[in-house]
Amino acid sequence: MSLKERIAEDMKAAMRAKETAKLGAIRLLMAAMKQREVDERITLDDAAIIAITDKQLKQRRDSLSQYEAAGRADLADVERYEIEVLSAYMPAGLSEAEIDAAIQASITETGATGPADMGKLMAALKPKLAGRADMGAVSAKLKIALAK
Repeated sequence: MSLKERIAEDMKAAMRAKETAKLGAIRLLMAAMKQREVDERITLDDAAIIAITDKQLKQRRDSLSQYEAAGRADLADVERYEIEVLSAYMPAGLSEAEIDAAIQASITETGATGPADMGKLMAALKPKLAGRADMGAVSAKLKIALAK
């Protein structure tokens, strides 16, 4: 079953169970997916859906930190729940050792020698690690590896 089909089935199950909070989170994800399909006139594959889900998660995390800073526990709880629901559609995260190994392999493959090759390396790493690792953290690790 593709990720898109799984999300659709989960949406139907949430409707049947009358889980309004879960249904709302899934509907927002489905709307973002549909918007991208219509805008670009494409059919999304699992990688594109993971990218959309990752973007939705990032937005929720940003909102969560803002709500917590403002002392709005009620809204923060809603964001936490939506993060939990959306996280179920993400692939398992990579360990630090696996990320380091992927960085070293990409450096070897591309023949990168210094910070000037950062863009080339990030372009090679992004398809491999997207949705499975925080790309900001990967970028920081990459800078350290290239500085050596």
